[in-house]
Order: sequence, then structure tokens, then C-alpha cells
Amino acid sequence: MTKKILLPTDGSKNAERAGEYVISLADISGADIIVLNVIDTNYLDALPQPDLRKSLDIELRADGQKAVEKFQKKLEESQCNGVCKNINFKTLIKEGKPADAILKTIDEEGVDQVVMGKSGKHGLERAILGRTTDRVVRDANIPVNVIT
Repeated sequence: MTKKILLPTDGSKNAERAGEYVISLADISGADIIVLNVIDTNYLDALPQPDLRKSLDIELRADGQKAVEKFQKKLEESQCNGVCKNINFKTLIKEGKPADAILKTIDEEGVDQVVMGKSGKHGLERAILGRTTDRVVRDANIPVNVIT
């Protein structure tokens, strides 16, 4: 029985579809939802200009906050329409490599299932399974549903 579902989100269309699926799954199973956004700090570390790093860091944090707030709004709208009842969720924003942070969160939070989009915002990965999704599918020791 699923008790905790992890929804990694970057605010992309695939992540939105995964969020919709998670809402219906949690409604059926009674599972709690953990919404996770990971700020990929590896890109920031490669930049030589401190001002640019700081500016991008602020922008990435704002994007992460928007992504989790978007899911929260969707969930609240669904509950208001009577589609979902009594779904508990929490949001997390972490830093690091997305796949590493997702896998670590699985262990730290005692997650039973992961639901995530096929690929995120990176254009080259749209045609194939995204790098992060691929790594989580291969390395997670729990079921991972990939939503396209």
C-alpha cells in the first residue's frame, strides 16, 4: 500500500501532468504527497562571474517556489471542486544534482512511490527520457511512474 508519493517538479508541462496523476492517485490510495523542487546548483558553480551566479541563483529559487506553488494551487482547486478529499502534502526545495536529491529524498522521507514527468525544461531531452528521470528509474528501489 502506498503511503507517501514523491512528485519531483520543475514546473514543466510533463511535471504538471505528473501532478494531476498524483492528485488522483493520492485520492484513491489516501497517500501523502511530497512535492520536491531541486535547484540544480551545478550550473551555478561553473559560472565565473559572482554577480551572474547570484542573479541566477535568485531566479532559480523563484522558479522553484513557483513550481511548488503551482501544484499547491492545482491541489486546492481540485479539493474545492470535490475531486479530492483530505489529501495531505508538503513541499520541499533542495539544492544539488536533481537525481541525487530525488534519490536522497526517497530515503529520508520514507517514500513508497515516485511519479515524475518524462523530461523537464531542457529542450534536447524532450524526445527521449530525461537524464534525471532515467537515473531515478534506474537507481530507485521503489516504483517510479513516468508520465509523458
